[in-house]
Amino acid sequence: MTTSTHISPTQLPATIRAYLAAHAAGETDAAIRTFAPDAVVVDDGSTYRGTDEVLRFLTKAGAGFTYTTELVGAERVDDEHWVAVNRLEGDFPGGLVDLRYRVTLVDDLIAELVIAP
Repeated sequence: MTTSTHISPTQLPATIRAYLAAHAAGETDAAIRTFAPDAVVVDDGSTYRGTDEVLRFLTKAGAGFTYTTELVGAERVDDEHWVAVNRLEGDFPGGLVDLRYRVTLVDDLIAELVIAP
């Protein structure tokens, strides 16, 4: 069994920090550059595979709501697996949620991103 180590969010790999910043800022072009061509994203019960579908995820995720995002935690599982915890607060149902972004990196690109509470 692999256990994770809590780290400062500033210790997340540059690729993950770049993705989180670009996505929060709505910079789709910058965000997509952090993903591998065959990346998989799982969010809110939907799975997106490959560049075209990941682009669709990047443009639609949270589009119906206004919210702020704050990176409040991070974990290192191993050299390829990381967790970033984002706190979202806004006009979506419930108004506040901490989401865990489970990231798998391969060759310094995001190969898999799973977002869940």
